Amino acid sequence: MKLHNLLNSIKIEGLPPEDREITGLCLDSRKVLPGSLFFALQGLKSDGATFAKEAISRGAVAVVADTDLSLEVPVLRVTNSREAMAKMAAAFYGNPSQALRVFGITGTNGKTTSAFIVKHLCDYSHIPCGLIGTIRYMIGSETLPAPRTTPESIEIQELLGAMRDQGCRAVSMEVSSHALMQHRVSGMEFDAAVFTNLSQDHLDYHQTMENYFEAKAGLFEQLGQQKNKPGKAIINADDRYGQFLITRYGGRLPIITFGQGVLSDFRAGNIRTTTTGTTFQLDAKQKSFLVKLPLIGSFNVYNALAALAAVTSAGVDIHGAIQALDKIPQVPGRLERVLTSRAFQAYVDYAHTPDALENALKTLRLLNPRRIITVFGCGGDRDRGKRPLMGRVADQLSDWCVVTSDNPRTEDPEAIIKGITEGMSGSKHEILMDRKEAIRNAVGMASRGDIVLVAGKGHETYQEFANETIPFNDVAITRSAIEDKPMEVMP
Repeated sequence: MKLHNLLNSIKIEGLPPEDREITGLCLDSRKVLPGSLFFALQGLKSDGATFAKEAISRGAVAVVADTDLSLEVPVLRVTNSREAMAKMAAAFYGNPSQALRVFGITGTNGKTTSAFIVKHLCDYSHIPCGLIGTIRYMIGSETLPAPRTTPESIEIQELLGAMRDQGCRAVSMEVSSHALMQHRVSGMEFDAAVFTNLSQDHLDYHQTMENYFEAKAGLFEQLGQQKNKPGKAIINADDRYGQFLITRYGGRLPIITFGQGVLSDFRAGNIRTTTTGTTFQLDAKQKSFLVKLPLIGSFNVYNALAALAAVTSAGVDIHGAIQALDKIPQVPGRLERVLTSRAFQAYVDYAHTPDALENALKTLRLLNPRRIITVFGCGGDRDRGKRPLMGRVADQLSDWCVVTSDNPRTEDPEAIIKGITEGMSGSKHEILMDRKEAIRNAVGMASRGDIVLVAGKGHETYQEFANETIPFNDVAITRSAIEDKPMEVMP
């Protein structure tokens, strides 16, 4: 593609450079190939401008930067190199979001499950749907590993282009606050933007809840600036921050609300949870429906409402979508039941925020267990303020807690655990630093009627330490601990 074709989507300072043939886009100088356009991004730890010469030596024919650089190839000076990269990537791959029904889901909790449900509902309705999210990326039947929830903009556009070219007609994607702050989805157009909820998380990055909220609001600001699609805002009306969005964008965007309040466009009532799933009454589109979910918990009702509102806003038939909800597969690591013939139950959940942990524990309490035994920790190099809050939630809603390591990363595991236990009483918990030992200990003390919850890592298959990352799978270790434990078999 000619360089001048990419310039139509951005503004550059100064005169357009001599035209060049661009064969690829790259932000990592080590991966540059001949004919690449290199983006010299300002990072938290490094400045891409320092790698521009290396990129040129590997074959970069032009550089995009938001600082003045003197190089032997044309330099495109822009105001924001990340935003420019996203828009140029969209142009390079032929603006694939315009050929797809795009569902973008943001919020603190529920993004992954909501995204999985949206994909399932589209596929069931014969609208092949790709997936971009925390657990995996999916292009048709092809599954790719997901290094991050929302990839960099070049990879997003490449994925969308591949989905379009391989017959997908929709994509369901999680949109993280980091991605919004870093313009990774700039240049995309959404058919529906979904807001699930907002609670404390990522304050190591955003510093305040106000900043965190404004990052999420960026998705809806972008929705209102689209030129080719009249995208709809799908908002949780029961969430305080959802109400802020409704107030801000009411009259500016088409808004569809969901929740349990009487004024919600998609309203759930008469919610009933058992060990095998959840049923509720849905009031939507001037009709009432009985909905069956093979997922447990009121938070999954919200996820289902969000997905239903999103897909029906883009033309999916509500009757078929409701039928499809009964066939949703288990989402890995999202209150995932570890099947066992023992007389107790075990679940693994990704809950790593106070709100998510509270939701998981309250849901399990609805199953009337004799005791709830919770294994959890907190990640290192992340929001430290939530640690005592998670400790307090676990302490109040569990009968016994085993506090352990999560992904300590570069922090001292003992210091992380100390932060957690500051929010706990001294009578209902123990500390076992080794996560495997902690899980086996919790399973070992479980007896008839108990529930063991292993929280924090969910679908992850690794554990991160300062100097190494080791294989680690909560589901596999929990299952192994159960199999090794002598226990009365269920009648």
